[in-house]
Amino acid sequence: MTTSDRQGWSFDSARVPASFTACEETDAPGVEHALTADRALCGIPEARLTVYRHLFTPSQKSACARCAELVAEAPSEPGVQERLHDRVRGAAAGPLREELLAALRQGADVGLWINGPTSTLLRHYAQLDRIVEGGEPIEAVVRADRRLGLARVVHGTREFVVFIPEDGRPFVTRAEPA
Repeated sequence: MTTSDRQGWSFDSARVPASFTACEETDAPGVEHALTADRALCGIPEARLTVYRHLFTPSQKSACARCAELVAEAPSEPGVQERLHDRVRGAAAGPLREELLAALRQGADVGLWINGPTSTLLRHYAQLDRIVEGGEPIEAVVRADRRLGLARVVHGTREFVVFIPEDGRPFVTRAEPA
């Protein structure tokens, strides 16, 4: 499906169920709970929890029944297009930013959005040789060598690459199609 096929697509229709990190009570393993900022949804304090690097799955046999109920009641969250739209709004105004914002409101495909060390992202994911517009700020990002967010968005025949420096304003570039 291309973004032009997405009749009726909206940020509201693209919302996703809330997700929570999985955890277990350290002294009572075997039951997975859903982690919030400082406790499991069912009330176990964070100090008594072992946190895992995967999401809580309410349908899993080992899931805490109370956490599963509370996850089902949790409000949905913005989809990837809406989250990126909110970040791109902080970029300097210009035609590329406006075009990308409009594309995201239409459901453009966010094929990649990752964060990591600038040198790694530039070497493996940015494909700097394909950037044909808006790439002037890249040199400053390379010099800063901090953590970076990088998003690749395709809308119709247009491809955008968004650079999101850890401590700076995002900027939008356009790449020639692959």
